[in-house]
Amino acid sequence: MKKVTLAIIPISESSLNLARTIKSEITDSLIYTKSDQEDCIKIHSIEDCVKNVFDECSALVFIGAMGICVRSVAPYIKDKHFDPAIINIDSTGRYVISVLSGHVGGANELTERIARIIGGEAVITTQSDNLGVWALDTIGKKYGWITESNCDNFNHPLTTFVNGKPTALLLDIKDKGTAYLERSKPRYVDVYYKFDEIDLSKYDLLIAVSPCVYQSTIQTIYYRPKVLHMGVGCRKDCKSDGIAEFISQKLLEKGISPASIKDISTIELKKDEPLIKDLQQAFGGIPANIYSADDLKDIEVANPSAKVEEVTSVQGVSESTAIKSAGMGTLILEKNKGKLSEGNDFTFAVAIQNDVIRKGHIEIVGAGPGDPELVSVKGKYFLEAADLILYAGSLVPVELTYYAKQGATVLSSASMNLEEQFTVMKSFYDRGLLVVRLHTGDPCIYGAIQEQMAFFDQYGMSYHITPGISSFQAAAAALRSQFTIPEKVQTIILTRGEGRTMMPEKEKLHMLAQSQSTMCIFLSASIVDDVQRELLVHYPPETPVAACYKLTWKDERIYRGELKDLAKIVKENKLKLTTMLVIGEAIDNRKGLSRLYADEFKHLFRR
Repeated sequence: MKKVTLAIIPISESSLNLARTIKSEITDSLIYTKSDQEDCIKIHSIEDCVKNVFDECSALVFIGAMGICVRSVAPYIKDKHFDPAIINIDSTGRYVISVLSGHVGGANELTERIARIIGGEAVITTQSDNLGVWALDTIGKKYGWITESNCDNFNHPLTTFVNGKPTALLLDIKDKGTAYLERSKPRYVDVYYKFDEIDLSKYDLLIAVSPCVYQSTIQTIYYRPKVLHMGVGCRKDCKSDGIAEFISQKLLEKGISPASIKDISTIELKKDEPLIKDLQQAFGGIPANIYSADDLKDIEVANPSAKVEEVTSVQGVSESTAIKSAGMGTLILEKNKGKLSEGNDFTFAVAIQNDVIRKGHIEIVGAGPGDPELVSVKGKYFLEAADLILYAGSLVPVELTYYAKQGATVLSSASMNLEEQFTVMKSFYDRGLLVVRLHTGDPCIYGAIQEQMAFFDQYGMSYHITPGISSFQAAAAALRSQFTIPEKVQTIILTRGEGRTMMPEKEKLHMLAQSQSTMCIFLSASIVDDVQRELLVHYPPETPVAACYKLTWKDERIYRGELKDLAKIVKENKLKLTTMLVIGEAIDNRKGLSRLYADEFKHLFRR
């Protein structure tokens, strides 16, 4: 067990400052030096130090000559899967070199981190890193996948890949890792979602992220995601001898990889059965989920049993617990019965998580206030992957749709009614495709998504919301103002004036104005006279205001003034729908002092 993340070994005292800089950022580290230093561990020699820490640390960082580093670690090198990461930094801190265990041991990643800390240059010689392609020997660990291969020597498919040979990528599930692979694939990789569609004769390598077993005739790397949930039922005191092997064999016969089983599930009545604990261990120490009859009573199963229901009040234990653990997922293996010896009956079933099944999906994405570069990184990923982008016409700059992949359909919803929008989204969804509904700002603030979500719910469609930067945040940035000022204003109100959409009585502007908070008013430039009149009930006439038109767009305009002149500002400058009205003394205020920087906290920022 590694006790310390990092052992830093400066060869000479002149390198101590570099060592301390690294330790200040990577706090789970120790500095070993031959001189007496209060913040270091004293050693008699570099050789003795390496001998003592080599098997205890996740990484060793030498600061000094490369030769000393190499000679010091050479006697202890065993296997890249167990050796610590070894890094060498020259005494000036100019070069940070990944020496050993670049991928598996994490030396490459740590090299880049340390280079950023000390302002040096990372030197990495691993071919996949330098080519900018996937590190196939470590990517499974990164995403929680079990790595397997049909090759005796795993280096063979790795070499095939980094040499740019034609590669087929099979992704028959979806998760964070598969999304990364899709958007970052090298040009020589073709993506497939069904094994039967791959002509293996065209490829030198198959990479498959799948819980399924396929008969591949070429070099293959399998990544087994933990997406399957096994439900188990059994007779009382069922003997477990041979059952794990029996189940594994049945799974393989059905084309299911045992390595993708995430957990074992059963009913409370069976929680103490030895079989459950033995199966946990046999499948790699996976967890067990125990459910009460109430948890399972409403779950319909494919193979109900009257006898089981009589005893447990549940239609079937193995199928219902598998479905429950899979988040009400889909059975891919219905109830199987087994009996290896008299009186030791058992059943098992397997379900897959619904959220990893490749099917249609709608992502509601917040476009941000206008600038295409202010969409979130996640939102950009969805735009790049979408098969259909349906964007909110004149409210969203068309430049945001330029992220679309080749072959994607891009449509404006400006001329569509809700029914037409639903029809086009559902047509793509029903073909198992990804739809991005692109809304301005943050879709949850005046985004008109409620009716759409009701429609998605009605048809049981998969959807999710990726938030965006709202125009009120863009207003604060453009005004160079902090909308909360210590001891003056600690509340921001997001609202709109009362136009065609009626406002609840308690939310009318003159009621909200009583707090004299920072108020950001959406969609109200056309009724600015009413807005000004209601605000003046409680805000002083001299209260600072700003009318912000098309925030972050190329034709952005901002006008400052006082509340008594707000209507005049809006009308004289012909400001329209896409105008944010901001009211409050926080605008341009530089008088408040955050307690974060008050004298009583200054010690937190001293080193």
